[in-house]
Amino acid sequence: MTFINEPVYILAVLFFLIVFSEWLARQRFFNHIGSVLIVIIAAAVLANLGLIPSSQDPPPLYDTIFQYGAPLGIFFLLLEVRLKDLRFAGLPMISMFLIGAAATVAGAIISYKLVSPQEQIPSAFAIAGMYTGTYTGGSANLNAVALAYGVNKDGVLYAAVNAVDNILTTVWLILTLALPRVMQRYFPRKRSIPPYLEGMFDEEIREQITSNEGTISLGNIAMLLALGLGSLFISSQVAAALPGLPSIIILTTIALLLAQIPFIQRLHGSRLLGYLLIMLFLAVIGAYCDFRALAGAGGVAGTLLIWVTIIVFLHGVVDSS
Repeated sequence: MTFINEPVYILAVLFFLIVFSEWLARQRFFNHIGSVLIVIIAAAVLANLGLIPSSQDPPPLYDTIFQYGAPLGIFFLLLEVRLKDLRFAGLPMISMFLIGAAATVAGAIISYKLVSPQEQIPSAFAIAGMYTGTYTGGSANLNAVALAYGVNKDGVLYAAVNAVDNILTTVWLILTLALPRVMQRYFPRKRSIPPYLEGMFDEEIREQITSNEGTISLGNIAMLLALGLGSLFISSQVAAALPGLPSIIILTTIALLLAQIPFIQRLHGSRLLGYLLIMLFLAVIGAYCDFRALAGAGGVAGTLLIWVTIIVFLHGVVDSS
Protein backbone atom coordinates (compact mmCIF):
# COMPACT_ATOMS: atom_id res chain seq x y z
CA MET A 1 0.00 0.00 0.00
CA THR A 2 2.21 2.81 -1.28
CA PHE A 3 -0.47 5.43 -0.68
CA ILE A 4 0.09 5.31 3.09
CA ASN A 5 3.15 7.52 2.61
CA GLU A 6 1.13 10.24 0.87
CA PRO A 7 1.11 13.36 3.10
CA VAL A 8 -2.56 14.15 2.32
CA TYR A 9 -3.62 10.63 3.30
CA ILE A 10 -1.58 10.70 6.52
CA LEU A 11 -2.95 14.08 7.56
CA ALA A 12 -6.51 12.97 6.83
CA VAL A 13 -6.06 9.89 9.03
CA LEU A 14 -4.36 11.80 11.84
CA PHE A 15 -7.08 14.45 11.92
CA PHE A 16 -9.72 11.72 11.82
CA LEU A 17 -8.04 10.13 14.84
CA ILE A 18 -8.28 13.45 16.67
CA VAL A 19 -11.99 13.68 15.87
CA PHE A 20 -12.48 10.04 16.88
CA SER A 21 -10.60 10.51 20.18
CA GLU A 22 -12.60 13.64 21.01
CA TRP A 23 -15.87 11.77 20.33
CA LEU A 24 -14.83 8.63 22.22
CA ALA A 25 -13.64 10.65 25.23
CA ARG A 26 -17.19 11.99 25.65
CA GLN A 27 -18.69 8.50 25.90
CA ARG A 28 -19.67 7.03 29.24
CA PHE A 29 -16.70 4.74 29.93
CA PHE A 30 -13.97 6.56 28.03
CA ASN A 31 -14.41 9.92 29.75
CA HIS A 32 -12.13 8.49 32.45
CA ILE A 33 -9.37 8.09 29.85
CA GLY A 34 -9.40 11.36 27.90
CA SER A 35 -8.85 12.21 24.26
CA VAL A 36 -5.09 12.80 24.64
CA LEU A 37 -4.48 9.23 25.73
CA ILE A 38 -6.91 7.80 23.17
CA VAL A 39 -5.25 9.51 20.20
CA ILE A 40 -1.82 8.13 21.17
CA ILE A 41 -3.13 4.58 21.52
CA ALA A 42 -5.23 4.78 18.34
CA ALA A 43 -2.29 6.02 16.25
CA ALA A 44 -0.04 3.29 17.69
CA VAL A 45 -2.60 0.63 16.73
CA LEU A 46 -2.90 1.93 13.15
CA ALA A 47 0.89 2.18 12.76
CA ASN A 48 1.42 -1.39 13.91
CA LEU A 49 -1.34 -2.58 11.58
CA GLY A 50 0.47 -0.87 8.71
CA LEU A 51 -2.33 1.59 8.00
CA ILE A 52 -0.13 4.65 8.61
CA PRO A 53 3.68 4.94 8.50
CA SER A 54 5.65 3.99 11.61
CA SER A 55 9.18 4.68 12.82
CA GLN A 56 10.58 2.05 10.44
CA ASP A 57 9.95 4.29 7.44
CA PRO A 58 8.80 7.67 8.76
CA PRO A 59 7.64 10.13 6.09
CA PRO A 60 9.03 13.69 5.92
CA LEU A 61 5.61 14.85 7.15
CA TYR A 62 6.33 13.46 10.62
CA ASP A 63 9.51 15.53 10.85
CA THR A 64 7.56 18.57 9.69
CA ILE A 65 5.02 18.07 12.48
CA PHE A 66 7.83 17.68 15.01
CA GLN A 67 9.65 20.72 13.66
CA TYR A 68 6.70 23.08 13.20
CA GLY A 69 3.47 21.63 14.57
CA ALA A 70 4.56 20.94 18.14
CA PRO A 71 6.42 24.27 18.64
CA LEU A 72 3.48 26.20 17.20
CA GLY A 73 1.09 24.30 19.47
CA ILE A 74 3.16 25.28 22.49
CA PHE A 75 3.33 28.87 21.21
CA PHE A 76 -0.45 29.19 20.91
CA LEU A 77 -1.06 27.65 24.34
CA LEU A 78 1.48 30.00 25.93
CA LEU A 79 -0.48 32.99 24.60
CA GLU A 80 -2.94 32.18 27.40
CA VAL A 81 -0.29 32.64 30.11
CA ARG A 82 -0.27 35.74 32.28
CA LEU A 83 3.13 36.26 33.90
CA LYS A 84 1.56 37.72 37.02
CA ASP A 85 0.08 34.27 37.66
CA LEU A 86 3.42 32.46 37.30
CA ARG A 87 4.53 33.55 40.76
CA PHE A 88 2.14 30.94 42.11
CA ALA A 89 3.63 28.09 40.05
CA GLY A 90 7.07 29.23 38.84
CA LEU A 91 9.34 27.88 41.57
CA PRO A 92 7.45 24.57 42.07
CA MET A 93 7.50 23.92 38.31
CA ILE A 94 11.23 24.62 38.04
CA SER A 95 11.91 22.48 41.10
CA MET A 96 9.91 19.57 39.65
CA PHE A 97 11.84 19.79 36.38
CA LEU A 98 15.20 19.76 38.18
CA ILE A 99 14.13 16.81 40.34
CA GLY A 100 12.90 14.96 37.26
CA ALA A 101 16.17 15.62 35.40
CA ALA A 102 18.21 14.45 38.40
CA ALA A 103 16.04 11.33 38.61
CA THR A 104 16.72 10.58 34.94
CA VAL A 105 20.48 10.91 35.45
CA ALA A 106 20.29 8.67 38.52
CA GLY A 107 18.26 6.11 36.58
CA ALA A 108 20.77 6.08 33.71
CA ILE A 109 23.75 5.57 36.05
CA ILE A 110 22.15 2.91 38.25
CA SER A 111 20.70 0.96 35.32
CA TYR A 112 24.10 1.06 33.57
CA LYS A 113 25.60 -0.71 36.59
CA LEU A 114 22.73 -3.21 36.84
CA VAL A 115 22.43 -4.20 33.17
CA SER A 116 26.08 -3.76 32.09
CA PRO A 117 25.10 -3.02 28.46
CA GLN A 118 28.75 -2.32 27.59
CA GLU A 119 29.36 -6.09 27.52
CA GLN A 120 27.16 -6.36 24.41
CA ILE A 121 27.18 -2.80 23.05
CA PRO A 122 30.63 -1.12 22.77
CA SER A 123 29.11 2.38 22.52
CA ALA A 124 26.84 1.88 25.54
CA PHE A 125 28.39 4.90 27.28
CA ALA A 126 27.20 7.14 24.44
CA ILE A 127 23.76 5.55 24.41
CA ALA A 128 23.48 6.26 28.14
CA GLY A 129 24.01 9.92 27.29
CA MET A 130 21.47 9.70 24.47
CA TYR A 131 18.76 8.34 26.75
CA THR A 132 19.61 10.81 29.50
CA GLY A 133 19.33 13.63 26.98
CA THR A 134 16.04 12.52 25.44
CA TYR A 135 14.32 12.04 28.81
CA THR A 136 15.39 15.47 30.04
CA GLY A 137 14.98 17.55 26.88
CA GLY A 138 13.56 15.56 23.98
CA SER A 139 14.72 13.61 20.95
CA ALA A 140 16.86 16.51 19.67
CA ASN A 141 19.26 15.76 22.52
CA LEU A 142 19.28 12.05 21.65
CA ASN A 143 20.24 12.80 18.06
CA ALA A 144 22.83 15.42 19.07
CA VAL A 145 24.66 12.94 21.32
CA ALA A 146 24.37 10.24 18.63
CA LEU A 147 26.03 12.53 16.08
CA ALA A 148 28.77 13.55 18.54
CA TYR A 149 29.77 9.93 19.23
CA GLY A 150 29.01 8.46 15.80
CA VAL A 151 26.25 6.11 17.01
CA ASN A 152 24.17 7.08 13.98
CA LYS A 153 26.75 5.39 11.72
CA ASP A 154 25.71 1.97 13.05
CA GLY A 155 22.34 1.68 11.32
CA VAL A 156 21.03 -1.40 13.16
CA LEU A 157 22.04 -0.14 16.60
CA TYR A 158 20.71 3.36 15.91
CA ALA A 159 17.38 1.93 14.73
CA ALA A 160 17.14 -0.21 17.87
CA VAL A 161 17.93 2.76 20.13
CA ASN A 162 15.20 4.82 18.49
CA ALA A 163 12.67 1.97 18.45
CA VAL A 164 13.13 1.37 22.19
CA ASP A 165 12.95 5.11 22.87
CA ASN A 166 9.74 5.50 20.84
CA ILE A 167 8.02 2.54 22.51
CA LEU A 168 9.03 3.43 26.06
CA THR A 169 8.13 7.09 25.48
CA THR A 170 4.65 6.05 24.38
CA VAL A 171 4.23 3.72 27.37
CA TRP A 172 5.50 6.41 29.75
CA LEU A 173 3.16 9.02 28.27
CA ILE A 174 0.23 6.64 28.68
CA LEU A 175 1.18 5.98 32.31
CA THR A 176 1.69 9.63 33.19
CA LEU A 177 -1.65 10.54 31.62
CA ALA A 178 -3.56 7.64 33.19
CA LEU A 179 -2.06 7.47 36.70
CA PRO A 180 -3.31 10.90 37.90
CA ARG A 181 -6.86 9.86 37.02
CA VAL A 182 -6.49 6.57 38.88
CA MET A 183 -4.89 8.24 41.91
CA GLN A 184 -7.59 10.91 41.99
CA ARG A 185 -10.24 8.21 41.98
CA TYR A 186 -8.82 6.24 44.92
CA PHE A 187 -7.01 9.06 46.73
CA PRO A 188 -9.10 12.13 45.88
CA ARG A 189 -7.68 15.60 46.37
CA LYS A 190 -9.73 18.77 46.26
CA ARG A 191 -9.28 20.54 42.95
CA SER A 192 -9.00 24.32 42.79
CA ILE A 193 -11.69 24.90 40.18
CA PRO A 194 -14.77 27.14 39.98
CA PRO A 195 -17.94 25.75 41.64
CA TYR A 196 -19.77 25.36 38.31
CA LEU A 197 -17.10 22.86 37.17
CA GLU A 198 -17.37 20.66 40.26
CA GLY A 199 -18.36 17.07 39.60
CA MET A 200 -17.04 17.09 36.01
CA PHE A 201 -14.36 14.76 34.67
CA ASP A 202 -11.09 16.33 33.51
CA GLU A 203 -12.11 15.84 29.87
CA GLU A 204 -15.43 17.60 30.47
CA ILE A 205 -13.64 20.49 32.19
CA ARG A 206 -11.23 20.87 29.25
CA GLU A 207 -14.12 20.87 26.78
CA GLN A 208 -16.02 23.41 28.87
CA ILE A 209 -13.01 25.71 29.02
CA THR A 210 -12.18 25.52 25.32
CA SER A 211 -15.83 25.98 24.31
CA ASN A 212 -15.97 29.20 26.36
CA GLU A 213 -13.09 30.82 24.52
CA GLY A 214 -15.33 33.41 22.91
CA THR A 215 -16.31 34.20 19.34
CA ILE A 216 -13.56 33.05 16.98
CA SER A 217 -13.35 35.18 13.84
CA LEU A 218 -11.41 34.85 10.62
CA GLY A 219 -9.34 37.89 11.58
CA ASN A 220 -8.45 36.34 14.94
CA ILE A 221 -7.26 33.09 13.36
CA ALA A 222 -5.30 34.91 10.64
CA MET A 223 -3.61 37.15 13.22
CA LEU A 224 -2.73 34.20 15.47
CA LEU A 225 -1.26 32.25 12.56
CA ALA A 226 0.73 35.29 11.45
CA LEU A 227 2.08 35.75 14.98
CA GLY A 228 2.89 32.06 15.35
CA LEU A 229 4.61 31.61 11.99
CA GLY A 230 6.41 34.94 12.30
CA SER A 231 7.66 34.08 15.79
CA LEU A 232 8.77 30.64 14.57
CA PHE A 233 10.74 32.28 11.77
CA ILE A 234 12.36 34.81 14.12
CA SER A 235 13.30 32.11 16.64
CA SER A 236 14.93 29.96 13.93
CA GLN A 237 16.94 32.94 12.64
CA VAL A 238 18.13 33.90 16.12
CA ALA A 239 19.02 30.27 16.91
CA ALA A 240 21.05 30.10 13.69
CA ALA A 241 22.94 33.25 14.70
CA LEU A 242 23.43 31.99 18.28
CA PRO A 243 24.03 28.21 17.93
CA GLY A 244 24.13 27.56 21.67
CA LEU A 245 20.60 28.90 22.17
CA PRO A 246 17.76 26.45 21.36
CA SER A 247 15.06 27.91 19.12
CA ILE A 248 12.27 26.56 21.35
CA ILE A 249 13.56 28.75 24.22
CA ILE A 250 13.43 31.80 21.97
CA LEU A 251 9.96 30.87 20.69
CA THR A 252 8.47 30.35 24.15
CA THR A 253 10.03 33.61 25.36
CA ILE A 254 8.43 35.49 22.47
CA ALA A 255 5.09 33.82 23.21
CA LEU A 256 5.23 34.78 26.89
CA LEU A 257 6.07 38.39 26.02
CA LEU A 258 3.26 38.61 23.45
CA ALA A 259 0.82 37.08 25.93
CA GLN A 260 1.16 40.14 28.18
CA ILE A 261 -0.06 42.56 25.48
CA PRO A 262 -3.77 43.48 25.93
CA PHE A 263 -4.43 43.31 22.17
CA ILE A 264 -3.10 39.73 22.03
CA GLN A 265 -5.14 38.79 25.09
CA ARG A 266 -8.32 39.79 23.24
CA LEU A 267 -7.63 37.39 20.34
CA HIS A 268 -9.81 34.27 20.56
CA GLY A 269 -8.79 30.87 19.24
CA SER A 270 -5.21 30.40 20.47
CA ARG A 271 -6.22 27.69 22.94
CA LEU A 272 -8.05 25.65 20.30
CA LEU A 273 -5.25 26.05 17.74
CA GLY A 274 -2.67 25.03 20.31
CA TYR A 275 -4.63 22.03 21.49
CA LEU A 276 -5.25 20.84 17.92
CA LEU A 277 -1.55 20.99 17.02
CA ILE A 278 -0.51 19.25 20.24
CA MET A 279 -3.03 16.48 19.53
CA LEU A 280 -1.54 16.13 16.04
CA PHE A 281 1.93 15.90 17.56
CA LEU A 282 0.81 13.24 20.06
CA ALA A 283 -0.77 11.21 17.27
CA VAL A 284 2.63 11.09 15.54
CA ILE A 285 4.23 10.05 18.85
CA GLY A 286 1.79 7.14 18.90
CA ALA A 287 2.61 6.26 15.28
CA TYR A 288 6.29 5.99 16.22
CA CYS A 289 5.49 3.17 18.66
CA ASP A 290 6.58 0.40 16.27
CA PHE A 291 6.95 -3.08 17.76
CA ARG A 292 8.12 -4.56 14.44
CA ALA A 293 11.23 -2.37 14.50
CA LEU A 294 12.00 -3.60 18.00
CA ALA A 295 11.60 -7.25 17.01
CA GLY A 296 13.89 -6.81 14.01
CA ALA A 297 16.84 -5.64 16.12
CA GLY A 298 17.29 -8.95 17.95
CA GLY A 299 19.25 -9.35 21.20
CA VAL A 300 20.57 -5.78 21.20
CA ALA A 301 17.00 -4.48 21.28
CA GLY A 302 16.21 -6.80 24.21
CA THR A 303 19.15 -5.42 26.19
CA LEU A 304 18.15 -1.85 25.35
CA LEU A 305 14.53 -2.51 26.30
CA ILE A 306 15.50 -3.85 29.74
CA TRP A 307 17.99 -1.03 30.22
CA VAL A 308 15.59 1.78 29.32
CA THR A 309 12.73 0.23 31.28
CA ILE A 310 14.91 0.40 34.40
CA ILE A 311 15.87 4.02 33.58
CA VAL A 312 12.23 5.05 33.28
CA PHE A 313 11.20 3.03 36.33
CA LEU A 314 13.93 4.54 38.54
CA HIS A 315 13.08 7.98 37.19
CA GLY A 316 9.46 7.45 38.18
CA VAL A 317 10.34 6.13 41.66
CA VAL A 318 12.81 8.92 42.46
CA ASP A 319 10.59 11.63 40.97
CA SER A 320 7.44 10.51 42.80
CA SER A 321 9.22 10.19 46.13
